[in-house]
Amino acid sequence: MTAVEFDTRAIRPGGLFVALPGERVDGHDFAAAAVAAGAGCVLAGREVDAPAVVVPPVPGRRTDTYLAATDPDGHGAAVLAALARLAGHAVAELPRCTVVGITGSSGKTSTKDLLAAVLAPLGETVAPPGSFNNELGLPWTALRAGESTRHLVLEFSARGAGHIAALAAAVPPRIGVVLNVGSAHLGEFGSTAAIAEAKGELVEALDDDGVAVLNADDPAVAAMGIRTRARVVLTGRHPNAHVRAEDVAVDAGRARFTLVAPGGSAPVALRLVGEHHVGNALAAAAVALELGATPDAVAHALSLAEPASRWRMELTERPDGVTVVNDAYNANPESMRAALSALASIGAGRRTWAVLGRIGELGAGSDAAHVQVAQDALAHGVDELVAVGAPEYGAPRDAPDVDAALELLRAELRPGDVVLVKASRAAGLERLAAGLLEGAR
Repeated sequence: MTAVEFDTRAIRPGGLFVALPGERVDGHDFAAAAVAAGAGCVLAGREVDAPAVVVPPVPGRRTDTYLAATDPDGHGAAVLAALARLAGHAVAELPRCTVVGITGSSGKTSTKDLLAAVLAPLGETVAPPGSFNNELGLPWTALRAGESTRHLVLEFSARGAGHIAALAAAVPPRIGVVLNVGSAHLGEFGSTAAIAEAKGELVEALDDDGVAVLNADDPAVAAMGIRTRARVVLTGRHPNAHVRAEDVAVDAGRARFTLVAPGGSAPVALRLVGEHHVGNALAAAAVALELGATPDAVAHALSLAEPASRWRMELTERPDGVTVVNDAYNANPESMRAALSALASIGAGRRTWAVLGRIGELGAGSDAAHVQVAQDALAHGVDELVAVGAPEYGAPRDAPDVDAALELLRAELRPGDVVLVKASRAAGLERLAAGLLEGAR
């Protein structure tokens, strides 16, 4: 088996095609096309018109998974369960590969990217592209590891209790990283306590020879130390942190600090935009130090790391002097505050715009959360607040959609302005950021 794919356009000769139902089409209907494209076999939940391994139904399947709405017959759930077993078996055959799991309400993907950068000098590292962190993305990533892989970095996401536990049972990590507990998916979990309970499933899955890397600056995360058999390494600015940041300073939105660890200290100057990346960098540093890197080597790698995943604090300077900060991939109240803080730093002495879309999955407290973000924008000195399709903010300016927001901005932006574009994934504000840059590069 050369590779595992769920898109016929990505099939390589000898690969395995994973047939899954989607919103528009069902992969089972494309089995023959996958084989014609070179797939050696198909993993399916029902009979298809091609050579296939047809897996049995899953008893008692969940209704809160990402596939639930498009999988009424349970064929997709059966395929995902088989894919998880396949991934677990494949990784178990790689004794020289260390599996690192990352979870948290925000920052998983940025931390994964930083970790891939600091681990690369230590050996071949496999990490998911973008935010590939659910029942499909995690085993798909795991199956990219091979005999030469030394580090497999996986993101663990959850939409309900037991999700992370199930993912960790499929591909057990030796090192588990918990970044924070925030309000992402609050509407699904019901409370931050329930979110903390779910995120802690990652460290509960670690063996006694494992390592739990926990954020000392987040009390809900630091408290997870009592839930694991693994050795605990604390990170953060807290004086009790084993791997910590001292002398933090921010210049034009980018942070500098001194990395302090048991093995020594070294200066770090991040290229990523946003002071919140200090915590992400410390988590990545702690893992790399556990795997044999020196503080100097870690600091060097962190200082060279460039943004790797799209639509996350992407900073682009237009020829006319307007700066566009595209952070449109996703949002929760905590990441909104972090982005607004970065905007204030980048835009010091300049006119700043916060162009914000709706934050999803906040439940009953959604309206209040949006109002609080608007107040946070004012507290950070944002000059112009524009809500896009999100009247909940009560913003001075409210554009009904992306096109209206683009028209407003094109008419009013002037050289030197700094524009932050941010919203939850469903808002699609990356189109707005692209529109602001269209023809202006």
